Amino acid sequence: MTTIAKTTDTPPAPRLSQRLTTARLPRWAPAGVAVLSIALGCALGAGFGLTSHLQWGLISALLYVVIGYGLSAKVEGGRQARDRLATSLVWVAFILAVVPLASLVIYTIQQGAGVVNGNFLTHSMKGVLSSGPGGGVYHALLGTLEQVGLASLIAAPVGLLTAVYLVEYGRGRLAKVVTFFVDVMTGVPSIVAGLFVLSVWNIALGFQYSGFSGSLALSILMMPVVVRSTEEMLKLVPNELREASYALGVPKWKTILRIVIPTAIGGITTGVMLAVARITGETAPVMMLVFGADFINGNPFQGPQQSLPLYIWQQYAMVDNDFGYARAWGAALVLIAFVMALNLIARGVARWRSPKSGH
Repeated sequence: MTTIAKTTDTPPAPRLSQRLTTARLPRWAPAGVAVLSIALGCALGAGFGLTSHLQWGLISALLYVVIGYGLSAKVEGGRQARDRLATSLVWVAFILAVVPLASLVIYTIQQGAGVVNGNFLTHSMKGVLSSGPGGGVYHALLGTLEQVGLASLIAAPVGLLTAVYLVEYGRGRLAKVVTFFVDVMTGVPSIVAGLFVLSVWNIALGFQYSGFSGSLALSILMMPVVVRSTEEMLKLVPNELREASYALGVPKWKTILRIVIPTAIGGITTGVMLAVARITGETAPVMMLVFGADFINGNPFQGPQQSLPLYIWQQYAMVDNDFGYARAWGAALVLIAFVMALNLIARGVARWRSPKSGH
C-alpha cells in the first residue's frame, strides 16, 4: 500500500517595496538650522546697519522658525513640519525668557563682583561718607534676614492653615469669602500694604517704627502667595490616600497631618520660598515703616533698621557718585545670591522631606 503525501507549496512572503516611514531630517538638523540662522541673522543685522544685538537675535530667531519649517515641509511633509514649527516656537520662547535673566545675572556679577569682599560683608555704613569709599552691607543684610524671617514666621503658618481649610474643610459661604479675599490680596500693591500697617500699627496703636513693622507689611504680601501655592499642592494629593487612611480608622485631622501634608511638602516648601523671594526685594514698605539706618541694629522690635533693597535704592540715588553706584551693585549681587541660596535650601528640604518610594 503506497501512501502518497501531498505537499503544499507555501508562497514566500511578499517584500514591501514601499518604505513604511517617510523621509526624516537627521538629528543634527535643528542644530544646523540654528547655526545657519544665527549666521544669517548677524549678516543681515550688520548689512542693514542694526547696532543692537537684540535685533540681530530676533532676526535669527525668526529665521530659525521659518527655515526649520520650510526644510521640514520639503523633506518630511506638512504634518511633521507643523510639529517642528511648534517645537521651534517653544524653544524660541524659552530662549527669549532665559536671555534677559541670564543677562541680568551676568551684568550684576560684572558690576558687583569687584566690591563684594570680606570687608563689604562685615561692615556697615556708620561713620562712612556716602560720597567716599569704604562701608559695607552687613547692617542691611542683617535687617533683611530678620525682617524676612519674621514675615515668614507670621505668613507661612497662617497661609498653610488657610489652604488646609479651603481644600479639606471649606465648602460653604465662609470658604467663598476667604477665597475672594485671598484673590484680592494677591493683587494688593506693596505700597498699599505699607500704608495699612502704618495706619493701624503705627498711628492707631502707637507702636514705633521698627523692623517688625516692615515684617507685618511683608507678611501681608507673602500670605496670599503661600495660600495659593499650598492650595494647589494639596489638591494634587490623590484622594485614594485620604480614603485609605479613613478606611483604617484614622481621623481626618491626623490624615491631614500625617498623610496629606507630608505628601505635598515638596510643593509647599517651594511655594513658601517663592513667596519669600517675592517679599525679599520689596522696598516701599521698608521705606515707610523701617526708615533705614546706617548703623547695625540687631533688634527688629525697636528703632529703625536697614534692608538690602532700601540700601540699594539709597546708594544708587546719589547722583554722580561712583562709590555709591559700586556699593549699590555689590548689594544687588548679595541680594541675588541670598535669593538663590534660599531656593537651593528649599529644593534640598523638599527632596529630604518628600516621601520616598519603596519605604
